[in-house]
Amino acid sequence: MKLKIAVLPGDGIGPEIIDQALKVVNAVCNKKGHETEYTRGLVGAAAIDDSGDPYPEETHRICMESDAVLFGAIGDPRFDNDPKARVRPETGLLTMRKKLGLYANIRPIMTFPSLLHKSPLRKDLVEGAEFIAIRELTGGIYFGRPQGRSEDGNTAYDTCVYHRYEIERICRLAFDFAMKRKKKLTMVDKANVLATSRLWRETVQELAGDYPEVEVDYMFVDNAAMQIIQWPKRFDVLVTENMFGDILTDEASVITGSLGMLPSASIGLHTSVFEPIHGSYPQAAGKNIANPLATVLSAALMFEYAFDLHKEASLIRQAVEASLLAGIVTQDIEPLNAATTSEVGDLLADWIEKSKQF
Repeated sequence: MKLKIAVLPGDGIGPEIIDQALKVVNAVCNKKGHETEYTRGLVGAAAIDDSGDPYPEETHRICMESDAVLFGAIGDPRFDNDPKARVRPETGLLTMRKKLGLYANIRPIMTFPSLLHKSPLRKDLVEGAEFIAIRELTGGIYFGRPQGRSEDGNTAYDTCVYHRYEIERICRLAFDFAMKRKKKLTMVDKANVLATSRLWRETVQELAGDYPEVEVDYMFVDNAAMQIIQWPKRFDVLVTENMFGDILTDEASVITGSLGMLPSASIGLHTSVFEPIHGSYPQAAGKNIANPLATVLSAALMFEYAFDLHKEASLIRQAVEASLLAGIVTQDIEPLNAATTSEVGDLLADWIEKSKQF
């Protein structure tokens, strides 16, 4: 099978962690006899430096002509504290989501047996916790219009806008995930305050009739934020709007013990994008200390969702578990005896090459 993959390293630690993920992809493809075709593109601050555009048309063309996008990270401190910056790296990510029609961000929240002691939560709370958070990506307050500031600069405003079709397509996807799992869906909103949330709840209630086997639980976002920490094992599939999803999934990431462990997939109308949930971590850029495992696990999601190659995805996850059990991990997990970013990538590729799985 030929895999056409757009590679967008992005900013900060992005190039380093992408390089490790490609080691793993190559090892799996060599073992199984798949052919790879990589095309690299610029995005974020790297693209601004090159062309002034955080998501250039050439990068979009590369994405559209590929079967999947493997993406690193976006963000640069040069832009963070400049309120007058005309364009920001993060705009590239939002533009990419919009132009590729990536309306659903899928984040598996999981625990790893060998990392339970690293979680800030008690072992009995997190052991066995495993759920999927599905976040709507192309609507809500991040894209709502009007947006801006008053002429005197003393008032700013954003508008949260959702259309029924946007809610329906993401929630049907969530119901489909629930049907393949434990047939339990939690919809998170703020329907006691927000008109958009009331439209979300109304739409889900209408859709629920098409999925009579699925138990639907409705939860306000503030309650959900508490429940994720107090009782993470109560969730199986969680669906919510853009901003709530952004906050809740970052909160849920602490369950595993390291932000550097969790992958994500953004799927929709065109080419799907696979990326770690963490940011560009500019303080670590070029130091060979960043954790590549979230990016590697994002590559596993790529094999699964973009190419329907489940054995290959499973092999990658087994390699990651092997590295954790062997203690070959970066400093965010083991600060006193840490491996480098590239050493972790080498171990994973070597384990896959020597594996007798297939």
